Amino acid sequence: MKVGVLALQGGFAAHARALTRVGAAPVLVRTPVDLDGIAALVLPGGESTAMLVGMTRDGLEAPLRSFVRSGRPVLGTCAGAILLAHRVTGPVQRSFDALDVDVERNAYGTQLDSFAAVVDAGGAFPDLPAVFIRAPRIVRVGQGVEVLARVAGDPVLVRSGATWAATFHPELRDDERVHRAWLHEVA
Repeated sequence: MKVGVLALQGGFAAHARALTRVGAAPVLVRTPVDLDGIAALVLPGGESTAMLVGMTRDGLEAPLRSFVRSGRPVLGTCAGAILLAHRVTGPVQRSFDALDVDVERNAYGTQLDSFAAVVDAGGAFPDLPAVFIRAPRIVRVGQGVEVLARVAGDPVLVRSGATWAATFHPELRDDERVHRAWLHEVA
């Protein structure tokens, strides 16, 4: 399966490696033509404002918005979760409004406040290590969005159909369960 990884900024290379380990064929997406033939898409962590600037500059925002709304599988991690959200605060920012969640950017603090934790997944992903770097917090989960994992009570992994979002960086650990489950779920 060919899986696109938005490669304008952020953790795209780590996602490509994780996808390769689970048997997918990653394709780095830098231009609209790179979306051709892609079955699924990863919006990586990084800096969501910088990604939006790059999307506008490279003519990618409309094609990405179309892909995300097409119903094809999308996984957004950290900044990617911000891009998928219905509403973004801290500060307010535009998004694809593809997932009925509201997020607050950098909600856990600055880069110095970054942390690692084990998610509470109620059995779905037991002992899943998670890395939070200037992470957003999901502050509202809408109807039809399933919470797959929490940390300290906060939703950190959610899905609605083929659209998944994680406020952490599953690509930064040698644990591909999130990538594998997403691809299995949507394949």
